[in-house]
Amino acid sequence: MAFALAHAAELPGKLRLDKTAYLATQPIYHPGFTIGGASEPLAILALAVLTWLVRTDGVDLLLVLASLVLVLGMQIVYWLAVHPVNKFWLADRSLPRVSAGFFGLGKAPRDSGIDRSWRAFRDRWEYAHAARAALAFAAFVLLCLHVVRP
Repeated sequence: MAFALAHAAELPGKLRLDKTAYLATQPIYHPGFTIGGASEPLAILALAVLTWLVRTDGVDLLLVLASLVLVLGMQIVYWLAVHPVNKFWLADRSLPRVSAGFFGLGKAPRDSGIDRSWRAFRDRWEYAHAARAALAFAAFVLLCLHVVRP
């Protein structure tokens, strides 16, 4: 959740940047956020295990299962909205082998007909991260409710 919320917290400030400043800030996310992104599959795995552990308790099962669905929703938003823009912005950069392989997955927006304007890419990237933060926060709240339930 921390990485998703960090992106959302930056949204108001980054929307005020002009094209040059905005595009200059985008490379700062690699490799830190890429490494941190590895926590998301681990969260899915942990939630899947927790779902299996509480599978017989109705309300707890619903809370944990809903949290798992929300975290899976974060992945859907990433792969459909964020990753193609990342791929587009990183196309001309030299990346380490593992990163190049990861960002090589899927199509870049220019291949799928999205408007090529930098603002369209910015808005897609920024608002998709805000949506991911909302999903992460909701998943966290549901897990908290599961923990504090008598």
